[in-house]
Amino acid sequence: MTERTLIPRKLLFGNPTRALAKLSPDGRYLSYLAPLDGVLNLWVAPISDLAAAKPITAERVRNIRFYEWAYTSRHLLYMQDANGDENWHVICAEVESGAQRDLTPIEGVNAYISALSHLLPDEALLALNNRAPQLHDLYRVNLLTGERTLVLENPGFADIVTDKHFNVRLALAPQADGSFDVLQPDGQGGWSAWSHIPHEDSTTTQLFGFSADGETLYLADSRGRDTGALFAIDMRSGAQSLLAEDERADLSKIAVHPSEQRPQAAGFTYDLLRWQILDSAVAEDFAYLQTLSRGELEIVSRTLDDSRWLVAYNLDDAPSPFYLYDRSAKRADLLFTNRPELEGIPLTKMHPVIIPARDGLPLVSYLSLPKGSDAQQAGKPDSPLPMVLLVHGGPWWRDFWGYNPYHQLLADRGYAVLSVNFRGSTGFGKAFVNAADGEWAGKMHEDLLDAVEWAIQQGIAQRDKVAIMGGSYGGYATLVGLTFTPEVFACGVDLVGPSNLVTLLQSVPPYWQPMIAMMRKRIGDETTDEGRAFLESRSPLNRADQIRRPLLIGQGANDPRVKQAESDQIVRAMQEKGIPVTYVLYPDEGHGFAREVNTLSFVALSEAFLSAHLGGACEPLGEALSASSAQIVTGAEGVPNLPAALS
Repeated sequence: MTERTLIPRKLLFGNPTRALAKLSPDGRYLSYLAPLDGVLNLWVAPISDLAAAKPITAERVRNIRFYEWAYTSRHLLYMQDANGDENWHVICAEVESGAQRDLTPIEGVNAYISALSHLLPDEALLALNNRAPQLHDLYRVNLLTGERTLVLENPGFADIVTDKHFNVRLALAPQADGSFDVLQPDGQGGWSAWSHIPHEDSTTTQLFGFSADGETLYLADSRGRDTGALFAIDMRSGAQSLLAEDERADLSKIAVHPSEQRPQAAGFTYDLLRWQILDSAVAEDFAYLQTLSRGELEIVSRTLDDSRWLVAYNLDDAPSPFYLYDRSAKRADLLFTNRPELEGIPLTKMHPVIIPARDGLPLVSYLSLPKGSDAQQAGKPDSPLPMVLLVHGGPWWRDFWGYNPYHQLLADRGYAVLSVNFRGSTGFGKAFVNAADGEWAGKMHEDLLDAVEWAIQQGIAQRDKVAIMGGSYGGYATLVGLTFTPEVFACGVDLVGPSNLVTLLQSVPPYWQPMIAMMRKRIGDETTDEGRAFLESRSPLNRADQIRRPLLIGQGANDPRVKQAESDQIVRAMQEKGIPVTYVLYPDEGHGFAREVNTLSFVALSEAFLSAHLGGACEPLGEALSASSAQIVTGAEGVPNLPAALS
């Protein structure tokens, strides 16, 4: 019998051939991220000649991951940090010459792009915490000279909303109870009350911004209802109009007119993305585009005159195709797929499933199965499989349907893969989010256990071969799984997961301080004796002696969110009890991985580790570690063939 050929992990987790493609505002250029000597850099091509694409940046170590076109259509702005410290610099690159200017040349400062405007094409509104590390002040920065002018010294706001003239219009002032006062300038150098967002609406209510004329504010709002719906507020009269809603899901996407800055379509994602058309002017466009490809339609970018759109389709079992759409001709031409190396590769389907929690709460989840394991193709294997429970981070985030490299890799290795939107996940209304307040290692973990039990009862998973795996909150959930319910999971993989909720809250980045009251309301209050006792009771560190099953931990040494100490302390506690653990430290990474070689090394370690404890297939380690910065702090013997690979 011929051994099955595995999909190489580099095809799934290596840098994409193209990513984050965008049109320049004038439509002359197409930009995207693509590898240059193994590192993702910015490339630009004339829209009429994609073969003439050239790199305009030359980053040698860390991938570029975020960028925007300036409205000059001659400049691109991108963000870069050092070794994962999240002290982002905003850098302006000139398209034709490739000349670069660091717009925020201050060390140790976290900067980001607050706004760009077609009315002020030579400028950008940037936020910097150079005055006080807890607060971001707003500056207007000239892209041509780098000159920086203070717009607002932040007195303590969590967010500041400006119009297209870069005028400050609204600000969110955090309150001790986790709510936010919405303030507006009073015209005399002070602030007056405009509105209020209660704590229970703080995650599901969001101010998006103003129409180009500044007269209308658009926002997602859950006040007086459960799900965040799209509203428009007339800033003169105060009248509020409902534009789009979904009783099961919060607003997840909006398609905005490029110059008028008004929503024309609204997307809601319960299990799958569904668009609602708000403007008849784009109805024919959406109708045509939704016939081009299966999958979820995404409007990636639009020219300022709205004559051309760049659109893509999110697919679960194939790379995403990108099309250039000419609105006047009602014609779309295929440009490329983001990962052409995956074309023709036998990827697996992702099945949306709704799993009931023990209290009846519906958990929107996604299940992937090995190719050929379900003869009826009904989303249920012919016989139970080893399974990996893949837990998302945040926790105020969610899992989505579509291409997921972990689902593809693990299913290819012979596992069922289940991702669960547990209570606290966003996108399903405020009651769903608020049901997680005070429930870290409580009902949030029970949701995951209920999903595992559902998979066992459905004949999907083998009871004795279920692993738990995740990053950030998903890493915490992994540690909770192995400490609070030590007999449920066969093993766990934790990436940058906190082990002690007290030290987590005590060490958040300083610029998270405006959000700390909300975090304390949702997680627990480390500033009181009662709160600390509660947080300690929900911290895996204090149950490290309960760990019975193998554990693999990955950590970035420069992580500003979940400090290295979070992993160090639980590893130390396990060692003091004589409990084996494999701990891998990356000295040039932060909260997750930005370097391809490091991503590939940890994926290689993870699949070898899972193979040892669940019995699935595994691509050999090979040279996966040699090019990375991975340091095996302890437990090399916990991963098959790792000692030999290191030697």
